[in-house]
Amino acid sequence: MDEQMVTVHAAHGGAEEEQVRAFLEANGIPTWVRGEALRKTHGLTLNGLGMVQILVRQEDVAAARELLAAVERGEMALDENGPD
Repeated sequence: MDEQMVTVHAAHGGAEEEQVRAFLEANGIPTWVRGEALRKTHGLTLNGLGMVQILVRQEDVAAARELLAAVERGEMALDENGPD
């Protein structure tokens, strides 16, 4: 992970993390996470303690944010498998 990484989403639990990561990766955007150690060792998701940051490469930030914005607008769903 030598490239500069940028947080595009903060997930509050394993299910949300997996869903967002799978969605971005299905759309051709590799992802990484930061902060999963506390959740995995203590199982915490209370008050942001178990929150993880989903990161993408600097070059993918605009595309990732647009995809996530499309989900917020209801134009796409996180369970979509990416472009046909």
